[in-house]
Amino acid sequence: MKQVRPKKNLGQHFLTDLSIARRIADTVDVCPDIPVLEVGPGMGVMTQFLAEKPRPLRVVEIDTESVAYLKEKFVKGERRASAEEKAGGLEQIIEGDFLRMDLHELFDGQQFVLTGNYPYDISSQIFFKMLDNRDLIPCCTGMIQREVALRMAAQPGSKTYGILSVLVQAWYDVEYLFTVEPSVFNPPPKVQSAVICMTRNGVDHLDCDEQLFRRVVKTTFNQRRKMLRVSLRQLLPSDAPLFRQHADFLTRRPEQLSIDEFVRLTNIVGEVLPQ
Repeated sequence: MKQVRPKKNLGQHFLTDLSIARRIADTVDVCPDIPVLEVGPGMGVMTQFLAEKPRPLRVVEIDTESVAYLKEKFVKGERRASAEEKAGGLEQIIEGDFLRMDLHELFDGQQFVLTGNYPYDISSQIFFKMLDNRDLIPCCTGMIQREVALRMAAQPGSKTYGILSVLVQAWYDVEYLFTVEPSVFNPPPKVQSAVICMTRNGVDHLDCDEQLFRRVVKTTFNQRRKMLRVSLRQLLPSDAPLFRQHADFLTRRPEQLSIDEFVRLTNIVGEVLPQ
């Protein structure tokens, strides 16, 4: 079969190391017995190992050339499984944009594991979509840019702790698994990659207005070097009573706050936010 040409505009860096591909595929075992959705399979280096698992697998790919390659490899070129073997395997190759998909339609509303070698330039958007569909996605694993992985797993007080850290960790436990060097990709990226695993933490709802929570987190981290009382003036008038009532708390900076403290801050802001 003709190899797929990596496309710069799609951020394609194809993994070539089969042992690493298998290790990433095996991360989905953290949530057994539910279907798997792989985003951006490319030439199927991870797909071949995911398809060995006894669970339904679907892949979504935006690149037409990659879709044709996957169909040739997994539909025409592979031996069709017997009825006894059909407990798992690749069920469907979906050509489309994951960011525009209705995830409730993928497995008829059933929960699934999200995984993939995610394009660097849209990985944050993928995870925000995951958050919007967190009831469908109890587990998310895969490979992203190392810098983003470090931010997602960062703890309060760290220089890498930021918007993505707080919003993801509010709903998921994040584990940084291992680093992947550029030399195992075609073409090699200019940065290191990392494999992460996120599992739902059991939080069903935050004790605050969740939309305001996002707004407060983004507003304060957009001026991360400023004290909270300064950055919050983008949301509130400078004479708002909270600046007097919570003076000590508001001298802190956003990277010093835990998830629970951001919930507290959201409730404080909500009490005085103009309607």
